Amino acid sequence: IDADLQDDPDKIGDMVDAYADGADIVYGVRNNRETDSWFKRTTAQGYYKTLKLLGVELVPNHADFRLMSKRAVETFLQYPERNIFIRGLIPKLGFKTAEVFYKRTPRMAGESKYQLKKMLAFAWDGITSLTIAPVRLILILGALSCLLAVGMVVYAIVMKMLGLTVHGWSSLMVSLWFVGGIQMISLGVIGEYIGKLTTEVKHRPRYTVQTILD
Repeated sequence: IDADLQDDPDKIGDMVDAYADGADIVYGVRNNRETDSWFKRTTAQGYYKTLKLLGVELVPNHADFRLMSKRAVETFLQYPERNIFIRGLIPKLGFKTAEVFYKRTPRMAGESKYQLKKMLAFAWDGITSLTIAPVRLILILGALSCLLAVGMVVYAIVMKMLGLTVHGWSSLMVSLWFVGGIQMISLGVIGEYIGKLTTEVKHRPRYTVQTILD
């Protein structure tokens, strides 16, 4: 729980009850975002949707208010990476989870140090540490660009036959699209290898042992 007590401490009892019912991880989830500005509320919802499209598992409207069992914490500590995005790693642990909803209260004193620059950096860390989907998007765009280059070849030939082009226009247009597409494909392929290397370097556990049967 954060030290500013905007998260409701009275819900800790409900979290303990959920833990007693068998949940190893209990998420504190906000049931509304009335205390946020329109900009922060809109960008937050958009961020959750974007990560979901990229294949990242997150609990919407959950920050760092959670209860974890001892074995869940011990499993989490097996992730030795330094560039860590905790909100994205906790759902990867695989244990039984539960959610407790609460209303976040306004800050009683002081001002938030979490300004736009830090929020953007945090959001980018969440994307880059959990998925290589942006790199694959570059690869897809490169392939589409090459396909478009093929269409440009046909278009350039037709325009050349109709005499509607100046000297050198056809070869220039085709070359631009084709070379650009090849470059993007090359970046995408290199990015795939770098993404796999990054995953290996992090040494994340391949699986989690939840129960040992005698």
